[in-house]
Amino acid sequence: MIGDDEFEPRLGRMRGAGGKRARKYLGRVLAATNLARGGTGKIGGRGGAFSGSRIGRGAGIGCVLAGRGHRGAFAARRVIIKVSIVRLAGKGAAAAGAHLRYLQRDGTTRDGEAGRLYGADDDSVDARAFRARGSGDRHQFRFIVSCEDGDQYEDLKPLTRRLMTRVEQDLGTRLDWVAVDHFNTGHPHTHIIVRGKDHRGADLIIARDYLTTGMRERACELVDLDLGPRSSRELEAGLRAEVGQERLTSLDRSLLRDAGDDRIVATTGADPFSQALRAGRLARLGQLGLAEPIDGTRWRLASGLGETLKRMGERGDIIRTMQREFTRRGVACAPVDQVIYDPAAPDVRSLVGKLVGRGLADEHADRHYLIVDGVDGRGHYIGVGKGANLEAMPEGAVVRIDALRADVREADRTIAAVAAANGGRYDVDAHLRHDPSATEAFAQAHVRRLEAMRRVSGGVTREPSGQWVIADDHLARAAAHEARLVRDRPVAVEILSSQPLASLVGAEAATWLDRNLVAGENMPLREAGFGGEVRDAQARRRQWLIAQGLADEVGAVTRYRADLLATLQRRELLRVAGQLSVELGLTFVDTAPGGRVEGIVRRPVDLVSGKFALVEKSREFTLVPWAKTLERQIGKPVSGVMRGDGVSWSIGRGRSGPVIE
Repeated sequence: MIGDDEFEPRLGRMRGAGGKRARKYLGRVLAATNLARGGTGKIGGRGGAFSGSRIGRGAGIGCVLAGRGHRGAFAARRVIIKVSIVRLAGKGAAAAGAHLRYLQRDGTTRDGEAGRLYGADDDSVDARAFRARGSGDRHQFRFIVSCEDGDQYEDLKPLTRRLMTRVEQDLGTRLDWVAVDHFNTGHPHTHIIVRGKDHRGADLIIARDYLTTGMRERACELVDLDLGPRSSRELEAGLRAEVGQERLTSLDRSLLRDAGDDRIVATTGADPFSQALRAGRLARLGQLGLAEPIDGTRWRLASGLGETLKRMGERGDIIRTMQREFTRRGVACAPVDQVIYDPAAPDVRSLVGKLVGRGLADEHADRHYLIVDGVDGRGHYIGVGKGANLEAMPEGAVVRIDALRADVREADRTIAAVAAANGGRYDVDAHLRHDPSATEAFAQAHVRRLEAMRRVSGGVTREPSGQWVIADDHLARAAAHEARLVRDRPVAVEILSSQPLASLVGAEAATWLDRNLVAGENMPLREAGFGGEVRDAQARRRQWLIAQGLADEVGAVTRYRADLLATLQRRELLRVAGQLSVELGLTFVDTAPGGRVEGIVRRPVDLVSGKFALVEKSREFTLVPWAKTLERQIGKPVSGVMRGDGVSWSIGRGRSGPVIE
């Protein structure tokens, strides 16, 4: 007998038990399986490549619906469905709640009222109950269903319910969903939110083919049953309307498909009607400078035609949105003075103005916009990116817009230099050895920068020891991280005054007007629009300050007291503190510079002079300047030291807690 110690493995080629014939049989089984799930029946090579598109519920029916003929789809009523799958881990749950509240905002119904959630059986659904049911879900599905002829429906609820019934039948499971109808755009549409769980409580996985095509085809079927297929006259009218439009149309897509590498297309078509459409569209593109004639029947399309037409269409939508907002609020702004704020422009400057309106530029991607009546006398459309980055602002508030750049920060350069001197590793000790003049708090700021990069982009790695592994291309990764942040937040929005301009003239507080007057800022104020309003308000505020003994007029020069802002701020602070003392039944305690602040952060208090934090301790409270980092500390104990215009905060009850700078 051979012992275990004498065992010697022999490497060789792995063989199937059944030989060549068995492998052929296995291939036939796999081919039949692939064919049954909607594949080509081929194993291996390009035809058998696995894409994952048919994983999940509705794979088979999605494949069938996606294979419908082009002619039938062309004649059908068109429905657009935008789909997004949102992960609820981390901050996703809070963002989902904010999205649900935004869908129920005012001004979305036919009557201008707030949107109302409904479900399969109820016309009114409790949003909190729906959120509670989905609190432990991994993800949720969001759909935006927009029918081309949605304006012909008096009520979209029956259509939505029939659509979701068909979807449940296709997927083979009951769905927990809520919806809200919006009529605040040119095309009425429905927002549908579906929980990421099936009827058994398992994660709901829907096949990609069904999400991209199947659900849309089901919606088209229902609209066709309600309104009937589009007639030949309707199809022809729609195509004629596309000839003169300044956006990307189906005619343009047909021209782009026919164009070769030389971008040359002909006016000839399958029939006289198609030929007339092509000739008319090419002539219009020629007027726009996007095509040039070669001879009587051939044209050369401009490079990047599709992207150019998309941008033109977006610009047209923006101009119409601006005009609608200005008209609704009675703001006089000529079309020539309506511009789009471009944060990427090389000569972009800060913008100060009055907030006129706010809305969603892209409901699917949750991208918001602001419309601002600037001090330069022009109306500005500003894309501000993700809605989560934007705090609440009342209409009429004075705001400042600054463009953000995707530049590598100095902290990133310091991290790279420290890591290069320490074998690709970074920590606080290595930073202090590299730069003896640096403080520990300064080094900790660099650690927070690395932690932010790790959470958002994963561009850095933290070891269990606390050290950070810094790659050789760290600066390139930092630049990519900043570019990602700028895509989500292209501008910084600062609220200069939450109160309307008219209320600042006689306010006994340190106002935005006072800060401008004391600083002597020369803003480019035009006589037209908000610029004229600011010029008039400054003159009246100057006279009010003189009457209050806070300024003197010597000839043509106005001299302001050195403690003007502090005096006005203290007047407002004591007045509001007296009101809060009666409301809360607590004694107000003022905090002098160098004094210690201890207690529980109850809430922010918005004053004309600025934003303050109400800190409660035992039977007394105090008001101190607000810090953004206190948003996560409401209801929690804090301590700190008053230093000038702010507080150096320490979180928690312990003395050695992390310091908020």
